[in-house]
Amino acid sequence: MVQKRWMAVGCAVALAGSLALARNVAAAGDRVAVGATAPNFTLPSQEDKQVSLSEYKGKWVVLYFYPKDQTAGCTIEAHNFQRDLKKYEALNAVVLGVSLDTVDSHKSFCTKDSLTFKLLADPDHKVVDEYGVPVKSFGPIHYAERDTFLISPEGKIVKEWQVKDIQAHSAEVLAAIEAMKK
Repeated sequence: MVQKRWMAVGCAVALAGSLALARNVAAAGDRVAVGATAPNFTLPSQEDKQVSLSEYKGKWVVLYFYPKDQTAGCTIEAHNFQRDLKKYEALNAVVLGVSLDTVDSHKSFCTKDSLTFKLLADPDHKVVDEYGVPVKSFGPIHYAERDTFLISPEGKIVKEWQVKDIQAHSAEVLAAIEAMKK
């Protein structure tokens, strides 16, 4: 029953956002600019382990921010990254998802949807704010907008997307990595 309620809430949040009914509740500041050094961070994953961006020096990092675990759009986006995970690995890339959800929410999402890449919990908006990702509110529920940063093996932000097409997004990111590797 609780899961159905959250799914309904997630759908309402997505609908409100798409209808532009949600209001901006956190002026997260400017987004980190393409060309800048990616801010380092440490957040807990669904595995109850602390994950730091610095662990991935020498790899491409797809750092994607998403609104809410187990909602329709976020599930599609996560499934597409999972589907393409072997392609990312072949390109020496990792996928890290970040939302304002808790570690327990990420555990449930990963278990239910067989997600094997890391989802990082940022309920205090620490990394969301540091990267300048806007936070929206629908009543008492806060969520990060859907943004992705591609970080080079040298730790520089080389591309940023304010994601609109979740179906094509993973393919767009893969294509960007392939183009930059040439």
